Amino acid sequence: MKIRLLALGDSAWTVEFGETIDPALHARVLGLAAALAQARAALGEGGAFSGVVDVVPTFRSLTVYYNPLLSDGQHLGEELLRLAAVAGTVSQGGRHWRIPVCFDDEFAPDLNGLAQSKGLSREAVISLVTEANFRVYMIGFMPGFPYMGGLPAVLEVPRLATPRKVVPARSLAIAGAMCAVYPWESPGGWRLLGRTPVPMFSVADPISPSLLNSGDCVCWQAIDRPLYLEMEAAANAGVLDRNSLLLAPGAL
Repeated sequence: MKIRLLALGDSAWTVEFGETIDPALHARVLGLAAALAQARAALGEGGAFSGVVDVVPTFRSLTVYYNPLLSDGQHLGEELLRLAAVAGTVSQGGRHWRIPVCFDDEFAPDLNGLAQSKGLSREAVISLVTEANFRVYMIGFMPGFPYMGGLPAVLEVPRLATPRKVVPARSLAIAGAMCAVYPWESPGGWRLLGRTPVPMFSVADPISPSLLNSGDCVCWQAIDRPLYLEMEAAANAGVLDRNSLLLAPGAL
């Protein structure tokens, strides 16, 4: 598909690379994001990208927000298209995480039903989830909500016919071919398979409040209830070291 430039009001451009959720397309999105960051750093306060205020990657596109009082919107769009054509790809630009999850019944109201519908044991579903490697495609819906690909095909399942009015914060959930974690208590229709004690979003970290970012890779580690409660208490006290969950590149 030809790269498309789409106006998003009078202060943003969306550069669209395709129409599907695909690792190759996402690598092009991240490639453009990286090239844009390099161009902005090289040009400093001058150049076509001087008015850029935010960059938001998604499954298949990159949206660039800019201050129209500081940027020539038309010129910026032309430069974004030029950069997109030569930017290349970034396939593994993010961090690698091993994040604990407790699969106790209290935290996993849909786990047994999913296992029964797939003709699998509860333990087999947990194994499939914890042995898979998930890739964060984008953050959306609410602050810190990661849309992740990599769910084993055998576990793909539609959303609930009737969404829950309340989904507890930090619930691990699946829907369709995607996996996610609800960072906040909210309504939601995804199937709940467990809960992590690790906050997905922290206002105490102004530089990187969202734990996960587009391009990150995640594997889930099953933990028992006592360890879950211990880690939850540490998180509530502000002493849980999020960096302890990071893995060396290539460790997944």
